[in-house]
Amino acid sequence: MPRKRLGAGVLVLGGAALLLASLRGAEKAQWPELEGYEQMKVPADNPMTLAKVGLGKQLYYDQRLSGDGTRSCYSCHLKEKGLTDGLATAVGAYQVKLPRSSPTLWNIGYHAEFYWDGRSKSLEAQAKAAWSGGNMGAAGKDGKPSPEEVCARLDNIEGYREQFQEVFGSGCTPDNVAKALAAFMRTIVSEKSAWSRFRAGDQKALRAAARRGWEIFQGKGRCVNCHAGLLLTDQQYHNAGIGWDAAKNEFADPGRSNATKAERDKGAFKTPTLLDISKSAPYFHNGSVATLEEAVELMLRGGIDNPWLDTANLRPPVELTAAEKADLLAFLRWLDVQYTIKEPKLPK
Repeated sequence: MPRKRLGAGVLVLGGAALLLASLRGAEKAQWPELEGYEQMKVPADNPMTLAKVGLGKQLYYDQRLSGDGTRSCYSCHLKEKGLTDGLATAVGAYQVKLPRSSPTLWNIGYHAEFYWDGRSKSLEAQAKAAWSGGNMGAAGKDGKPSPEEVCARLDNIEGYREQFQEVFGSGCTPDNVAKALAAFMRTIVSEKSAWSRFRAGDQKALRAAARRGWEIFQGKGRCVNCHAGLLLTDQQYHNAGIGWDAAKNEFADPGRSNATKAERDKGAFKTPTLLDISKSAPYFHNGSVATLEEAVELMLRGGIDNPWLDTANLRPPVELTAAEKADLLAFLRWLDVQYTIKEPKLPK
């Protein structure tokens, strides 16, 4: 009899272990990923869980997270605008005008640095900075609530209070909000795109004109110098002369040098992905170019002359025929992504 009890116990424990492994496998399978790309790096102190991603998704869409209760993270990253806001430069809570455009968030979890100048080194830090900065306006000064005060408001909402306890074992804190937001943003992956299917080997994913444009993009056009790989960005910083004021002999926005303090980085900005580029006009960090055609022409010309221009990648200028330009634009417009994330029901 003792042996039978032990055997039953082993079977129960073994079954539990198999069930736990199955649940873990199912949970891991929930996260979208780019086929053929390196595994996304997730911080050890912020592992992905279904409950955390679900909480982060609600916070991402909830205007109550902002200082004035009028804007959510999603307000600046709209699906119909290629995960930007369609404005030349962003407008934050309290109608604060921000100096740069809202960058797209496609595949942001695969990036190592954040913002146009790369000053933030983690998604968690970026989320917290945007929350307490002009984007979301929880500054804690000039009559605006602090992140801690916003957390106190969220803790008064039963649905949020229960979720923070479940996920973090405590109430709402700025650190926990940032971790939940970052976990959700790591699921914004462009797996539903013709580009991803094409790179995975489906040659029929791109139409004939787009395939010709791809040949121009990676060959004669030299676009892959900066818009490289599956992410269509090298995640580096390049000076294309955007924002150069020749009369004043300076940049209105110093770009990367704002973060590095290095002279060589003046006017350099992070290469944006080209995914959903057809939807995300106006273009560049200051929204100074209205159409995709104009943006392509500017880059083919080799950018705008200035002392720090990235001549290694932008010069000499590229000369394309009208037909080649049409094919290149066809390729760029075929980089649309299907946004399948559904807006969540928010706690009351």
